[in-house]
Amino acid sequence: MTLVQRRPRLARSLLLLSVFLCAACGLVYELALITLGQYLVGGSVYQTSVVLGVFVSSMGLGSFLSKPLLPRAATGFALVELTLGLVGGLSVLALYASYAWLDLYTPALLATSVVVGSLIGAEIPLLMTLLQRIRQQDAGTAVADLVAVDYLGALAGGLAFPFLLLPLFGQVRGAIVVAGVNLLAALVVVALLRDAVPPRARGWLAAATTGVVAVLGLALLGAGQFLLDARQALYDDPIVVATRSAYQEVVVTQSLPDGRGPRDVRLFLDGDLQFSSLDEHRYHEALVHPAVAPRATTALVLGGGDGLAARELLRHKGIARVVEVELDPVVLRLARTDPRLRASNGGALDDPRVEVVVADAMTWLRTARDTFDVVVVDMPDPDSPATAKLYSQEFYGLAARALAPGGRMVVQAGSPYFAPQAFWCIARTISSIGLAAMPYHVDVPSFGDWGFVLAAREGAPAPAVDPAVADDLRFVDERVLAAATVFPKDRSAERYRVDVSTLDRPRILEYEARGWREY
Repeated sequence: MTLVQRRPRLARSLLLLSVFLCAACGLVYELALITLGQYLVGGSVYQTSVVLGVFVSSMGLGSFLSKPLLPRAATGFALVELTLGLVGGLSVLALYASYAWLDLYTPALLATSVVVGSLIGAEIPLLMTLLQRIRQQDAGTAVADLVAVDYLGALAGGLAFPFLLLPLFGQVRGAIVVAGVNLLAALVVVALLRDAVPPRARGWLAAATTGVVAVLGLALLGAGQFLLDARQALYDDPIVVATRSAYQEVVVTQSLPDGRGPRDVRLFLDGDLQFSSLDEHRYHEALVHPAVAPRATTALVLGGGDGLAARELLRHKGIARVVEVELDPVVLRLARTDPRLRASNGGALDDPRVEVVVADAMTWLRTARDTFDVVVVDMPDPDSPATAKLYSQEFYGLAARALAPGGRMVVQAGSPYFAPQAFWCIARTISSIGLAAMPYHVDVPSFGDWGFVLAAREGAPAPAVDPAVADDLRFVDERVLAAATVFPKDRSAERYRVDVSTLDRPRILEYEARGWREY
Protein backbone atom coordinates (compact mmCIF):
# COMPACT_ATOMS: atom_id res chain seq x y z
CA MET A 1 0.00 0.00 0.00
CA THR A 2 1.42 3.38 -1.03
CA LEU A 3 1.62 6.54 1.06
CA VAL A 4 -1.21 7.99 -1.02
CA GLN A 5 -3.44 5.10 0.02
CA ARG A 6 -2.29 4.91 3.63
CA ARG A 7 -2.14 8.60 4.47
CA PRO A 8 -3.90 10.66 1.78
CA ARG A 9 -3.81 13.88 3.83
CA LEU A 10 -0.01 13.69 4.20
CA ALA A 11 0.37 12.85 0.52
CA ARG A 12 -1.80 15.84 -0.43
CA SER A 13 0.26 18.10 1.86
CA LEU A 14 3.49 16.92 0.27
CA LEU A 15 2.10 17.55 -3.20
CA LEU A 16 1.02 21.05 -2.18
CA LEU A 17 4.54 21.55 -0.87
CA SER A 18 5.75 20.77 -4.40
CA VAL A 19 3.33 23.39 -5.72
CA PHE A 20 4.75 25.88 -3.23
CA LEU A 21 8.36 25.12 -4.22
CA CYS A 22 7.61 25.28 -7.93
CA ALA A 23 5.90 28.65 -7.60
CA ALA A 24 8.81 30.05 -5.59
CA CYS A 25 11.33 28.79 -8.16
CA GLY A 26 9.30 30.17 -11.05
CA LEU A 27 9.20 33.68 -9.64
CA VAL A 28 12.91 33.56 -8.82
CA TYR A 29 13.72 32.68 -12.45
CA GLU A 30 11.54 35.54 -13.65
CA LEU A 31 13.17 38.03 -11.29
CA ALA A 32 16.62 36.75 -12.21
CA LEU A 33 16.03 37.41 -15.92
CA ILE A 34 14.77 40.94 -15.26
CA THR A 35 17.49 41.78 -12.74
CA LEU A 36 20.31 40.53 -14.94
CA GLY A 37 19.08 42.81 -17.71
CA GLN A 38 19.11 45.75 -15.32
CA TYR A 39 22.69 44.98 -14.32
CA LEU A 40 23.99 44.41 -17.84
CA VAL A 41 22.12 46.78 -20.15
CA GLY A 42 20.15 49.07 -17.83
CA GLY A 43 16.66 48.56 -16.50
CA SER A 44 14.54 50.27 -19.13
CA VAL A 45 10.77 50.11 -18.80
CA TYR A 46 10.58 48.73 -22.33
CA GLN A 47 12.90 45.82 -21.67
CA THR A 48 11.20 44.92 -18.40
CA SER A 49 7.76 45.09 -19.99
CA VAL A 50 8.81 42.93 -22.96
CA VAL A 51 10.45 40.30 -20.75
CA LEU A 52 7.42 40.14 -18.43
CA GLY A 53 5.01 39.98 -21.35
CA VAL A 54 6.94 37.23 -23.13
CA PHE A 55 7.42 35.29 -19.90
CA VAL A 56 3.75 35.36 -18.84
CA SER A 57 2.43 34.62 -22.32
CA SER A 58 4.84 31.69 -22.55
CA MET A 59 3.32 30.31 -19.35
CA GLY A 60 0.02 30.15 -21.19
CA LEU A 61 1.74 28.42 -24.10
CA GLY A 62 3.29 25.88 -21.75
CA SER A 63 -0.06 25.19 -20.13
CA PHE A 64 -1.57 24.49 -23.54
CA LEU A 65 1.32 22.28 -24.65
CA SER A 66 1.14 20.20 -21.47
CA LYS A 67 -2.11 18.48 -22.50
CA PRO A 68 -0.44 15.41 -24.05
CA LEU A 69 1.38 14.84 -20.74
CA LEU A 70 -1.75 14.81 -18.57
CA PRO A 71 -2.52 11.06 -18.91
CA ARG A 72 0.93 10.37 -17.43
CA ALA A 73 1.05 13.41 -15.20
CA ALA A 74 3.61 12.12 -12.69
CA THR A 75 6.15 11.21 -15.37
CA GLY A 76 5.41 14.41 -17.28
CA PHE A 77 5.85 16.56 -14.19
CA ALA A 78 9.19 14.96 -13.37
CA LEU A 79 10.35 15.53 -16.95
CA VAL A 80 9.24 19.19 -16.85
CA GLU A 81 11.03 19.80 -13.55
CA LEU A 82 14.25 18.18 -14.75
CA THR A 83 14.22 20.31 -17.89
CA LEU A 84 13.32 23.44 -15.94
CA GLY A 85 16.06 22.77 -13.42
CA LEU A 86 18.63 22.42 -16.20
CA VAL A 87 17.49 25.40 -18.31
CA GLY A 88 16.57 27.69 -15.40
CA GLY A 89 19.66 26.80 -13.40
CA LEU A 90 21.97 27.63 -16.30
CA SER A 91 19.91 30.57 -17.63
CA VAL A 92 21.78 33.37 -15.88
CA LEU A 93 25.15 31.83 -16.71
CA ALA A 94 24.18 31.43 -20.38
CA LEU A 95 22.82 34.97 -20.65
CA TYR A 96 25.93 36.40 -19.04
CA ALA A 97 28.03 34.51 -21.60
CA SER A 98 25.87 35.71 -24.49
CA TYR A 99 26.40 39.30 -23.34
CA ALA A 100 30.13 39.04 -22.59
CA TRP A 101 31.30 37.10 -25.64
CA LEU A 102 28.57 36.62 -28.26
CA ASP A 103 26.77 39.98 -28.42
CA LEU A 104 23.47 38.08 -28.56
CA TYR A 105 22.00 39.14 -25.24
CA THR A 106 18.55 40.31 -26.33
CA PRO A 107 17.73 37.29 -28.56
CA ALA A 108 19.08 34.96 -25.87
CA LEU A 109 17.00 36.72 -23.21
CA LEU A 110 13.78 36.41 -25.21
CA ALA A 111 14.47 32.76 -26.07
CA THR A 112 15.21 31.95 -22.43
CA SER A 113 12.03 33.72 -21.32
CA VAL A 114 9.98 31.63 -23.76
CA VAL A 115 11.51 28.30 -22.70
CA VAL A 116 11.49 28.93 -18.95
CA GLY A 117 8.03 30.50 -19.04
CA SER A 118 6.63 27.58 -21.03
CA LEU A 119 8.05 25.03 -18.60
CA ILE A 120 6.62 26.91 -15.62
CA GLY A 121 3.25 27.16 -17.36
CA ALA A 122 3.23 23.38 -17.86
CA GLU A 123 3.53 22.76 -14.12
CA ILE A 124 0.07 23.91 -13.07
CA PRO A 125 -2.08 21.58 -15.24
CA LEU A 126 0.11 18.63 -14.30
CA LEU A 127 0.00 19.43 -10.59
CA MET A 128 -3.75 19.96 -10.75
CA THR A 129 -4.18 16.52 -12.30
CA LEU A 130 -2.00 14.93 -9.64
CA LEU A 131 -3.79 16.73 -6.82
CA GLN A 132 -7.18 15.42 -7.96
CA ARG A 133 -5.81 11.89 -8.26
CA ILE A 134 -4.37 11.86 -4.75
CA ARG A 135 -7.56 13.03 -3.11
CA GLN A 136 -10.89 12.94 -4.85
CA GLN A 137 -12.46 16.39 -4.57
CA ASP A 138 -14.41 18.71 -6.79
CA ALA A 139 -12.44 20.73 -9.30
CA GLY A 140 -13.33 24.05 -7.66
CA THR A 141 -11.84 23.04 -4.31
CA ALA A 142 -8.72 21.63 -5.97
CA VAL A 143 -8.22 24.83 -7.95
CA ALA A 144 -8.67 26.97 -4.83
CA ASP A 145 -6.12 24.94 -2.88
CA LEU A 146 -3.58 24.92 -5.69
CA VAL A 147 -3.89 28.62 -6.53
CA ALA A 148 -3.66 29.64 -2.86
CA VAL A 149 -0.46 27.64 -2.34
CA ASP A 150 0.91 28.83 -5.70
CA TYR A 151 0.52 32.48 -4.70
CA LEU A 152 2.12 31.84 -1.33
CA GLY A 153 5.05 30.20 -3.08
CA ALA A 154 5.40 33.20 -5.36
CA LEU A 155 5.55 35.43 -2.28
CA ALA A 156 8.28 33.24 -0.81
CA GLY A 157 10.26 33.37 -4.05
CA GLY A 158 9.84 37.14 -4.29
CA LEU A 159 11.22 37.59 -0.78
CA ALA A 160 13.95 34.96 -1.07
CA PHE A 161 15.46 36.46 -4.23
CA PRO A 162 16.57 39.88 -2.89
CA PHE A 163 17.00 38.97 0.78
CA LEU A 164 18.54 35.50 0.61
CA LEU A 165 19.68 34.31 -2.80
CA LEU A 166 21.36 37.47 -4.10
CA PRO A 167 23.28 38.30 -0.89
CA LEU A 168 24.39 34.71 -0.23
CA PHE A 169 24.96 33.31 -3.71
CA GLY A 170 24.73 36.03 -6.35
CA GLN A 171 22.74 35.61 -9.55
CA VAL A 172 24.63 32.79 -11.26
CA ARG A 173 24.99 30.54 -8.22
CA GLY A 174 21.54 31.54 -6.93
CA ALA A 175 19.86 30.25 -10.11
CA ILE A 176 21.74 26.95 -9.79
CA VAL A 177 20.66 26.59 -6.16
CA VAL A 178 17.03 27.20 -7.16
CA ALA A 179 17.37 24.53 -9.84
CA GLY A 180 18.13 22.08 -7.05
CA VAL A 181 14.78 22.98 -5.49
CA ASN A 182 13.07 22.12 -8.79
CA LEU A 183 14.73 18.71 -8.69
CA LEU A 184 13.55 18.27 -5.11
CA ALA A 185 9.95 18.95 -6.18
CA ALA A 186 10.26 16.31 -8.90
CA LEU A 187 11.66 13.83 -6.39
CA VAL A 188 8.75 14.42 -3.99
CA VAL A 189 6.17 13.75 -6.72
CA VAL A 190 7.90 10.64 -8.07
CA ALA A 191 8.26 9.25 -4.53
CA LEU A 192 4.58 9.92 -3.80
CA LEU A 193 3.28 8.44 -7.03
CA ARG A 194 5.87 5.78 -7.66
CA ASP A 195 3.24 3.33 -8.89
CA ALA A 196 2.04 5.84 -11.46
CA VAL A 197 5.50 6.00 -13.06
CA PRO A 198 6.28 2.97 -15.28
CA PRO A 199 9.43 1.05 -14.29
CA ARG A 200 11.10 1.92 -17.57
CA ALA A 201 10.39 5.62 -17.03
CA ARG A 202 11.83 5.41 -13.54
CA GLY A 203 15.12 4.20 -14.98
CA TRP A 204 15.58 6.95 -17.50
CA LEU A 205 14.31 9.57 -15.05
CA ALA A 206 16.97 8.43 -12.57
CA ALA A 207 19.65 8.61 -15.28
CA ALA A 208 18.43 12.05 -16.41
CA THR A 209 18.38 13.31 -12.83
CA THR A 210 21.95 12.13 -12.33
CA GLY A 211 23.02 13.91 -15.49
CA VAL A 212 21.28 17.17 -14.57
CA VAL A 213 22.74 17.11 -11.06
CA ALA A 214 26.22 16.52 -12.51
CA VAL A 215 25.88 19.42 -14.97
CA LEU A 216 24.56 21.78 -12.31
CA GLY A 217 27.28 20.68 -9.88
CA LEU A 218 30.00 21.39 -12.43
CA ALA A 219 28.41 24.76 -13.17
CA LEU A 220 28.33 25.58 -9.48
CA LEU A 221 31.98 24.65 -9.05
CA GLY A 222 33.05 26.63 -12.11
CA ALA A 223 30.86 29.68 -11.47
CA GLY A 224 33.62 31.64 -9.76
CA GLN A 225 36.11 31.34 -12.61
CA PHE A 226 33.35 31.87 -15.17
CA LEU A 227 32.35 35.15 -13.55
CA LEU A 228 35.95 36.33 -13.46
CA ASP A 229 36.46 35.55 -17.14
CA ALA A 230 33.10 36.94 -18.26
CA ARG A 231 33.47 40.10 -16.23
CA GLN A 232 36.97 40.70 -17.52
CA ALA A 233 35.75 40.25 -21.10
CA LEU A 234 33.58 43.34 -20.63
CA TYR A 235 36.48 45.63 -19.73
CA ASP A 236 39.60 46.69 -21.62
CA ASP A 237 41.87 46.87 -18.58
CA PRO A 238 42.49 44.34 -15.79
CA ILE A 239 39.88 44.35 -13.03
CA VAL A 240 41.38 45.16 -9.63
CA VAL A 241 38.12 45.44 -7.65
CA ALA A 242 34.80 43.75 -8.36
CA THR A 243 31.98 43.67 -5.85
CA ARG A 244 28.22 43.86 -5.76
CA SER A 245 26.33 46.14 -3.45
CA ALA A 246 22.63 46.07 -2.72
CA TYR A 247 22.16 48.49 -5.63
CA GLN A 248 24.71 47.78 -8.34
CA GLU A 249 27.85 46.04 -9.51
CA VAL A 250 30.95 48.07 -8.66
CA VAL A 251 34.12 47.49 -10.71
CA VAL A 252 37.48 49.25 -10.67
CA THR A 253 39.97 48.64 -13.46
CA GLN A 254 43.59 49.71 -13.81
CA SER A 255 45.60 49.73 -17.01
CA LEU A 256 48.91 47.92 -17.21
CA PRO A 257 52.06 50.08 -17.22
CA ASP A 258 53.44 50.65 -20.71
CA GLY A 259 56.08 53.29 -20.03
CA ARG A 260 54.24 55.97 -22.02
CA GLY A 261 52.24 57.59 -19.25
CA PRO A 262 50.41 57.16 -15.96
CA ARG A 263 48.13 54.22 -15.28
CA ASP A 264 44.45 54.71 -16.00
CA VAL A 265 42.15 53.88 -13.08
CA ARG A 266 38.48 53.61 -13.99
CA LEU A 267 35.33 53.17 -11.91
CA PHE A 268 32.29 51.42 -13.41
CA LEU A 269 28.81 51.07 -11.91
CA ASP A 270 26.72 48.36 -13.57
CA GLY A 271 29.11 48.53 -16.50
CA ASP A 272 28.77 52.30 -17.00
CA LEU A 273 31.97 54.33 -16.78
CA GLN A 274 31.93 56.86 -13.94
CA PHE A 275 35.40 58.31 -14.37
CA SER A 276 38.84 57.76 -15.84
CA SER A 277 41.73 59.03 -13.75
CA LEU A 278 43.37 60.38 -16.91
CA ASP A 279 40.71 62.99 -17.64
CA GLU A 280 38.25 63.08 -14.72
CA HIS A 281 39.69 66.48 -13.77
CA ARG A 282 38.06 67.91 -16.89
CA TYR A 283 34.64 66.62 -15.87
CA HIS A 284 34.82 67.53 -12.19
CA GLU A 285 36.39 70.96 -12.66
CA ALA A 286 33.69 71.83 -15.21
CA LEU A 287 30.97 70.44 -12.96
CA VAL A 288 31.91 72.05 -9.67
CA HIS A 289 33.73 75.35 -10.07
CA PRO A 290 31.16 77.32 -12.10
CA ALA A 291 28.70 76.72 -9.24
CA VAL A 292 30.95 78.11 -6.48
CA ALA A 293 30.55 81.85 -6.02
CA PRO A 294 33.44 83.66 -4.24
CA ARG A 295 31.47 84.05 -0.99
CA ALA A 296 30.08 80.48 -0.84
CA THR A 297 30.65 78.72 2.48
CA THR A 298 28.39 75.62 2.37
CA ALA A 299 27.92 72.96 -0.29
CA LEU A 300 25.71 69.93 -0.87
CA VAL A 301 26.74 67.04 -3.15
CA LEU A 302 23.97 64.70 -4.27
CA GLY A 303 25.59 61.54 -5.63
CA GLY A 304 29.28 61.77 -6.36
CA GLY A 305 30.16 58.95 -3.97
CA ASP A 306 33.65 58.68 -5.48
CA GLY A 307 34.60 61.87 -3.59
CA LEU A 308 35.89 63.70 -6.68
CA ALA A 309 33.28 66.48 -6.61
CA ALA A 310 33.99 66.96 -2.89
CA ARG A 311 37.70 67.23 -3.72
CA GLU A 312 37.03 70.12 -6.08
CA LEU A 313 34.79 71.89 -3.56
CA LEU A 314 37.50 71.69 -0.91
CA ARG A 315 39.87 73.65 -3.13
CA HIS A 316 37.85 76.70 -2.14
CA LYS A 317 39.15 77.95 1.20
CA GLY A 318 35.85 79.63 1.95
CA ILE A 319 33.93 76.33 1.88
CA ALA A 320 33.52 75.40 5.55
CA ARG A 321 30.97 72.59 5.20
CA VAL A 322 30.25 69.98 2.56
CA VAL A 323 27.41 67.49 2.94
CA GLU A 324 27.80 64.42 0.72
CA VAL A 325 24.61 62.37 0.18
CA GLU A 326 25.28 59.00 -1.46
CA LEU A 327 23.00 55.98 -1.66
CA ASP A 328 25.57 53.19 -1.93
CA PRO A 329 27.82 52.59 1.09
CA VAL A 330 30.01 50.25 -0.98
CA VAL A 331 31.01 53.10 -3.29
CA LEU A 332 31.74 55.32 -0.30
CA ARG A 333 33.84 52.62 1.35
CA LEU A 334 35.89 52.13 -1.80
CA ALA A 335 36.38 55.88 -2.17
CA ARG A 336 37.73 56.01 1.36
CA THR A 337 39.81 52.83 1.49
CA ASP A 338 40.90 51.79 -2.00
CA PRO A 339 44.36 53.31 -2.58
CA ARG A 340 43.65 53.98 -6.26
CA LEU A 341 40.42 55.89 -5.64
CA ARG A 342 41.85 57.61 -2.61
CA ALA A 343 44.78 58.83 -4.69
CA SER A 344 42.28 60.39 -7.10
CA ASN A 345 40.02 62.05 -4.54
CA GLY A 346 42.82 63.08 -2.17
CA GLY A 347 41.00 61.64 0.85
CA ALA A 348 38.29 64.26 0.46
CA LEU A 349 35.59 62.21 2.18
CA ASP A 350 37.67 62.07 5.36
CA ASP A 351 38.24 65.81 5.47
CA PRO A 352 36.74 67.25 8.69
CA ARG A 353 34.72 69.72 6.62
CA VAL A 354 32.87 66.86 4.89
CA GLU A 355 29.80 65.21 6.40
CA VAL A 356 28.84 61.95 4.65
CA VAL A 357 25.21 60.82 4.64
CA VAL A 358 24.21 57.38 3.35
CA ALA A 359 20.72 57.91 1.98
CA ASP A 360 18.59 58.16 -1.12
CA ALA A 361 19.00 61.74 -2.29
CA MET A 362 15.32 62.34 -3.02
CA THR A 363 14.22 60.93 0.33
CA TRP A 364 16.87 62.95 2.14
CA LEU A 365 15.87 66.19 0.41
CA ARG A 366 12.24 65.78 1.47
CA THR A 367 13.18 66.19 5.13
CA ALA A 368 16.28 68.41 4.79
CA ARG A 369 16.02 71.76 6.52
CA ASP A 370 19.47 73.24 5.89
CA THR A 371 20.19 75.41 2.87
CA PHE A 372 23.43 75.57 0.91
CA ASP A 373 25.27 78.08 -1.21
CA VAL A 374 26.21 75.36 -3.70
CA VAL A 375 24.23 72.27 -4.72
CA VAL A 376 26.06 69.78 -6.96
CA VAL A 377 23.90 67.05 -8.52
CA ASP A 378 26.30 64.38 -9.78
CA MET A 379 24.06 61.40 -10.52
CA PRO A 380 24.41 58.38 -12.84
CA ASP A 381 22.82 58.77 -16.26
CA PRO A 382 19.01 58.40 -16.40
CA ASP A 383 18.90 55.02 -18.12
CA SER A 384 16.61 53.25 -15.63
CA PRO A 385 13.47 54.14 -13.65
CA ALA A 386 15.56 54.29 -10.46
CA THR A 387 17.81 57.02 -11.87
CA ALA A 388 15.15 58.75 -13.99
CA LYS A 389 13.46 60.07 -10.83
CA LEU A 390 16.68 61.99 -10.11
CA TYR A 391 16.13 63.99 -13.31
CA SER A 392 12.49 64.81 -12.67
CA GLN A 393 10.70 68.08 -12.03
CA GLU A 394 9.89 66.89 -8.53
CA PHE A 395 13.51 66.09 -7.70
CA TYR A 396 14.82 69.42 -8.96
CA GLY A 397 12.11 71.19 -7.00
CA LEU A 398 13.35 69.54 -3.80
CA ALA A 399 16.97 70.32 -4.68
CA ALA A 400 16.10 73.97 -5.35
CA ARG A 401 14.47 74.16 -1.93
CA ALA A 402 17.91 73.42 -0.45
CA LEU A 403 19.44 76.46 -2.19
CA ALA A 404 20.32 79.40 0.03
CA PRO A 405 19.52 82.91 -1.24
CA GLY A 406 21.99 83.69 -4.00
CA GLY A 407 22.98 80.02 -4.22
CA ARG A 408 23.71 78.05 -7.37
CA MET A 409 22.85 74.52 -8.44
CA VAL A 410 24.74 72.55 -11.08
CA VAL A 411 23.59 69.27 -12.65
CA GLN A 412 25.51 66.78 -14.77
CA ALA A 413 23.29 66.44 -17.82
CA GLY A 414 24.85 63.84 -20.09
CA SER A 415 26.01 64.28 -23.65
CA PRO A 416 24.46 67.01 -25.81
CA TYR A 417 25.97 65.23 -28.80
CA PHE A 418 25.04 61.58 -28.21
CA ALA A 419 21.76 62.21 -26.35
CA PRO A 420 20.74 65.77 -27.23
CA GLN A 421 17.05 65.35 -26.43
CA ALA A 422 17.89 64.07 -22.96
CA PHE A 423 20.29 66.97 -22.41
CA TRP A 424 17.78 69.65 -23.40
CA CYS A 425 15.04 67.86 -21.46
CA ILE A 426 17.13 68.25 -18.30
CA ALA A 427 17.66 71.94 -19.00
CA ARG A 428 13.96 72.49 -19.64
CA THR A 429 12.94 70.50 -16.55
CA ILE A 430 15.21 72.62 -14.36
CA SER A 431 13.75 75.79 -15.88
CA SER A 432 10.23 74.52 -15.23
CA ILE A 433 10.69 74.78 -11.45
CA GLY A 434 11.43 78.51 -11.63
CA LEU A 435 15.23 78.47 -11.81
CA ALA A 436 17.10 80.28 -14.55
CA ALA A 437 19.24 77.69 -16.34
CA MET A 438 22.50 78.07 -18.22
CA PRO A 439 23.53 74.95 -20.19
CA TYR A 440 27.20 74.43 -21.09
CA HIS A 441 29.42 71.63 -22.32
CA VAL A 442 33.07 70.58 -22.51
CA ASP A 443 35.10 67.79 -24.03
CA VAL A 444 35.93 64.85 -21.75
CA PRO A 445 37.79 62.28 -23.87
CA SER A 446 36.50 59.27 -21.92
CA PHE A 447 32.89 60.45 -22.34
CA GLY A 448 32.97 62.64 -25.43
CA ASP A 449 31.11 65.95 -25.57
CA TRP A 450 29.60 66.27 -22.07
CA GLY A 451 27.11 68.74 -20.74
CA PHE A 452 26.02 70.44 -17.53
CA VAL A 453 23.30 72.86 -16.45
CA LEU A 454 24.04 75.72 -14.06
CA ALA A 455 21.00 77.26 -12.38
CA ALA A 456 20.02 79.96 -9.90
CA ARG A 457 16.93 81.88 -8.84
CA GLU A 458 18.31 85.32 -9.57
CA GLY A 459 18.87 84.83 -13.31
CA ALA A 460 20.99 82.50 -15.43
CA PRO A 461 24.53 82.69 -14.07
CA ALA A 462 27.42 82.74 -16.51
CA PRO A 463 29.90 79.92 -15.77
CA ALA A 464 32.98 81.41 -14.14
CA VAL A 465 35.87 80.40 -11.90
CA ASP A 466 36.77 81.98 -8.57
CA PRO A 467 40.13 83.70 -9.21
CA ALA A 468 41.37 82.39 -5.86
CA VAL A 469 41.49 78.82 -7.21
CA ALA A 470 41.98 79.46 -10.93
CA ASP A 471 45.74 78.81 -10.84
CA ASP A 472 45.21 75.40 -9.17
CA LEU A 473 43.01 74.04 -11.97
CA ARG A 474 44.31 71.97 -14.85
CA PHE A 475 41.52 72.45 -17.39
CA VAL A 476 38.87 75.04 -16.65
CA ASP A 477 39.51 78.77 -17.11
CA GLU A 478 37.50 81.78 -18.23
CA ARG A 479 38.12 81.14 -21.95
CA VAL A 480 37.06 77.47 -21.73
CA LEU A 481 33.88 78.39 -19.87
CA ALA A 482 33.02 81.22 -22.25
CA ALA A 483 33.25 78.79 -25.17
CA ALA A 484 31.36 76.11 -23.20
CA THR A 485 28.06 78.03 -23.41
CA VAL A 486 28.10 77.97 -27.22
CA PHE A 487 26.37 75.02 -28.90
CA PRO A 488 26.65 74.14 -32.62
CA LYS A 489 23.55 74.51 -34.75
CA ASP A 490 22.97 70.77 -35.02
CA ARG A 491 22.86 70.43 -31.22
CA SER A 492 21.22 73.70 -30.22
CA ALA A 493 18.11 73.93 -28.04
CA GLU A 494 16.07 75.32 -30.93
CA ARG A 495 16.54 72.12 -32.89
CA TYR A 496 14.87 69.86 -30.28
CA ARG A 497 11.31 69.99 -28.99
CA VAL A 498 11.27 68.21 -25.65
CA ASP A 499 8.87 67.80 -22.75
CA VAL A 500 9.49 68.25 -19.05
CA SER A 501 10.31 64.98 -17.25
CA THR A 502 8.20 64.16 -14.19
CA LEU A 503 7.74 61.20 -11.88
CA ASP A 504 4.44 60.45 -13.58
CA ARG A 505 5.86 60.79 -17.10
CA PRO A 506 9.63 60.17 -17.03
CA ARG A 507 10.29 61.38 -20.56
CA ILE A 508 14.00 61.48 -19.82
CA LEU A 509 14.08 57.66 -20.10
CA GLU A 510 12.75 57.76 -23.65
CA TYR A 511 15.08 60.57 -24.71
CA GLU A 512 18.13 58.92 -23.15
CA ALA A 513 17.46 55.54 -24.74
CA ARG A 514 16.68 57.06 -28.12
CA GLY A 515 19.86 59.10 -28.19
CA TRP A 516 22.36 56.42 -27.23
CA ARG A 517 20.60 53.75 -29.33
CA GLU A 518 21.58 55.65 -32.47
CA TYR A 519 25.25 55.28 -31.55
